[in-house]
Amino acid sequence: MIDAKFRVAREGFTLDVAFAAGAGVTAVFGVSGTGKTTILNVIAGLERAEEGRIIVDGRVFLDSAARINLAPHRRNVGYVFQDALLFPHLSVAQNLRYGWRKGSSTNFDQIVTLLGLRSLLDRRPARLSGGERQRVAIGRALLSQPRLLLMDEPLASLDIERKHDILPYIESLRDRFGIPILYVSHAVDEVARLADHVLVIEGGRIVARGTPEQALAPHLHGGERVSVLTGRAGPHDEAYGLTPLIHDAGRITIAGKLAEHHETRIVIRASDVTLATAIPRNLSVRTALKGHVAVIKRDQGPAAIITVVLQGGQQLAVAATRKAIDELKLTVGTEVWCLIKAVSIDARWLRSG
Repeated sequence: MIDAKFRVAREGFTLDVAFAAGAGVTAVFGVSGTGKTTILNVIAGLERAEEGRIIVDGRVFLDSAARINLAPHRRNVGYVFQDALLFPHLSVAQNLRYGWRKGSSTNFDQIVTLLGLRSLLDRRPARLSGGERQRVAIGRALLSQPRLLLMDEPLASLDIERKHDILPYIESLRDRFGIPILYVSHAVDEVARLADHVLVIEGGRIVARGTPEQALAPHLHGGERVSVLTGRAGPHDEAYGLTPLIHDAGRITIAGKLAEHHETRIVIRASDVTLATAIPRNLSVRTALKGHVAVIKRDQGPAAIITVVLQGGQQLAVAATRKAIDELKLTVGTEVWCLIKAVSIDARWLRSG
């Protein structure tokens, strides 16, 4: 369990946060320059907070009032950086054993197997791919038997395919170990897939918190509104390669295979949603979710953002032209159908089981 409240003042910027986090993944989410990495560095003891208190698993790391500030090596925190920072002159096995304590209850072979490192043990970092180096860095951090695992954008330097390769390994850590994980990211797809809890950071402050559905609903990301919805996978259609996600507002068709009955989150961009005021017929679109208009946000530009509350209570952001809104006579309370093309949802970001 993490209980943290601290303040860091720098020239032109102040970070002032308070939060608690338990087992599983707590994502620290926001754009660059908002203080995400500083939060991890203060918890690890790599940066100093002017005032505050940090308690991890019952141990006081920082208490400015009592003048307690443990040195980094006494905090027993595992840290995975964006760059794996492996020792280039050591083999994978030697890098892994660097932080492993003799007599540790952490099983070396178990970590090697969990992270798929068996065939890499004799290699040096220069002969590893970016994803392999990150898996070694994660293994080294775990073998130090940490109270807490900090991960600072561990996928940011990887290409899209390597990201999809390493995501299942991070999920295995989340599901098999009871170690709290603080995971910094500015990628909404990563957060939706991995996180149990989200802290949204803006300008050095926490502006939203909760599950990904709550904290990111709907959220401005990369200049575009996105929404996070949750559904449970139905039976896969082998003939067409489609899987339905069962949602209170209707079925969401996914172009890909998911494990039946598995609950998963999807990220939907506002520009990928079309509105209809009647049940759609004779369309190629496979997904139609029922809801009602809750908010219409428009300015003098040609487009507007509509927030739809779907049956079941989740929110979905929709981008539409002001002309379309007027012609459809949309107002707050209007019943609508939200149409989403299956191919607009990248199934690679969804957990397959």
